[in-house]
Amino acid sequence: MTGRTEWPGDSSDSSRAGKELSPQDPAERARAICLRLLTGTPRTRKQLADALRKREIPDEVAEEVLSRFEDVGLIDDAAFAGAWVESRHHGRGLARRALARELRTKGVEPTLIQEAVEQLDSDREEATARELVARKLRATRGLERDRRLRRLAGMLARKGYPEGMALRVVRQALEAEGEDTDGLDESF
Repeated sequence: MTGRTEWPGDSSDSSRAGKELSPQDPAERARAICLRLLTGTPRTRKQLADALRKREIPDEVAEEVLSRFEDVGLIDDAAFAGAWVESRHHGRGLARRALARELRTKGVEPTLIQEAVEQLDSDREEATARELVARKLRATRGLERDRRLRRLAGMLARKGYPEGMALRVVRQALEAEGEDTDGLDESF
């Protein structure tokens, strides 16, 4: 038999098991917590610091452990931000503004955020906006022009695209479909 039988009251919960097995030394506990969190996915220094604080690791111990992890390359907020931007732009079609907002919530420093979002140039961002509109355009056929415009531009706005770019991309897509776009600028 490969697994063990679990009985009510057994502590198979990883956090309880980790507390039972980990030494009482806060630095060892902090290292174990960080390593476990980094195993699944990359994390920012702030995310790890928050996790250590939540588990009542003293701040000075947490700072020491996090600094050591940075020194050896296990924590790299710049690499995290770059990978995040690439992944979320490619996978979800998010624009620079939305990506910057997400990175801020993850605790990445503003200079690192700026460097990461600068990976996306305006042309690439606009090309992605066009792809998103092209996919959604089919679902809006049959609706009145203004309603289509609102839905498509709203979708781009939620993904962080600037209003001017969103309206331009949507207008061009509607024109390519043969929609009359005269007067769109006045109504929006």
